[in-house]
Amino acid sequence: MKYGMNLLLWTAGVTEDHFSLLDDIKSWGYDGVELPMFDFDLGMNQKIGEKLKSTGLGATAVTVCTPEENPISPDVAIRQAGLERLKRAIDACQAAGAEKLCGPIHSALGEFTGSGRTEDEWKWAQEILTQAADHAKQADVTLVCEYLNRFECYFLNCAEDCSRFTREINHPNLKMMYDTFHANIEEKSITGAVEACQDQMVHVHISENDRSTPGEGGVNWDESFAALKKVNYDGWFVIEAFGLALPELAAATRIWRRMYPSEEHLAKEGLAFMKSRWENS
Repeated sequence: MKYGMNLLLWTAGVTEDHFSLLDDIKSWGYDGVELPMFDFDLGMNQKIGEKLKSTGLGATAVTVCTPEENPISPDVAIRQAGLERLKRAIDACQAAGAEKLCGPIHSALGEFTGSGRTEDEWKWAQEILTQAADHAKQADVTLVCEYLNRFECYFLNCAEDCSRFTREINHPNLKMMYDTFHANIEEKSITGAVEACQDQMVHVHISENDRSTPGEGGVNWDESFAALKKVNYDGWFVIEAFGLALPELAAATRIWRRMYPSEEHLAKEGLAFMKSRWENS
């Protein structure tokens, strides 16, 4: 098992200003970090990769699609822009040494039509992500689809649908992930959700129901860790938490009040919680 910390708690774009933070995260006992991948500058990402390597940290990354770069848009030009965005993100991951590119890469974050997904949208997303996965293969990066709760997207909202989506594409460089925050909202059965996606799940976000310190909220952690152990999950556990340090990110993640004493408290206590619960589940 590998334990990671998503850097969105501190920044939406890693630069050399954050290199001392990487040293801290390593000293706290983490195996790696998850990089916010919204800036596709290859030079900067190469520097980040060199720093991670010298620090002894592994890396994954997370990104989103925008309304102007949306794989499920009825406009073919916008779908193509979505593919090009994913390709640029993949190239940036390769430069930084990030092994996985996670997130709701299937559709635009926060974009709604007022109804559920259509058969055309399902087909368009699979066409775009198949091409993106081909690009990811040559970069030695795995794309990892994340389903989101109904308030953030409408295309993929549960483990069963997300796993069917990637299973149908059947590409070695396209899989899916499980996020405890979204599952807490959408799934009727945590165990059932984990079992439904076990053959496609290659990544897990550990995220509390209020997006703060794991173990200090209301997620059913006993069942969550027991279900993951039951299916022999063996990959990254990455804490994804958000705060008020970045106004634009706080607005996007609907964080309106401070939910933890400090970022260091969240990272240290969250890591101890993950390790303890996994070892004792």
